[in-house]
Amino acid sequence: MHATLTRQRATAEPARSNGLDAIKPLPLWFFAFEGVLGAAYDICHVWHFAWVVLVGIAAVNAVIGLTVLRRRVRLVKAMLKNGRTRKIAVGLIALRVGLHVVLGAIGADVTGTAAHLALATGMAAATVTLLWFDQRVTFRALGLATN
Repeated sequence: MHATLTRQRATAEPARSNGLDAIKPLPLWFFAFEGVLGAAYDICHVWHFAWVVLVGIAAVNAVIGLTVLRRRVRLVKAMLKNGRTRKIAVGLIALRVGLHVVLGAIGADVTGTAAHLALATGMAAATVTLLWFDQRVTFRALGLATN
């Protein structure tokens, strides 16, 4: 029991000495913006002028990131520098391309509105889930609480 407490204190001490203890996790709603951008390809196939709305959402995402979440910039930078986050981005792109290739090979191309909306929903959910998970792993690696 004592060894566990000592180990927990030892892993938390470097984070406090670097001033990272004041960093709070990004809220789940922030990842929803990223989810919409992850679903953008299929959304644009359903509604051809949706790119205008998506550009607006990206702008709102940037403004919120620079204002409301300003204190969490260090967390965002840590996540972006992390190789795991880049693997998630590449993995999501590979998932999209691979899914279209596989569906095309079996003769079930994604061409209808319902299929694009289903794929957009799946990609948005995968994006939000993976980025949220990446944040939790980053917090654990830094020895910070995620409450």
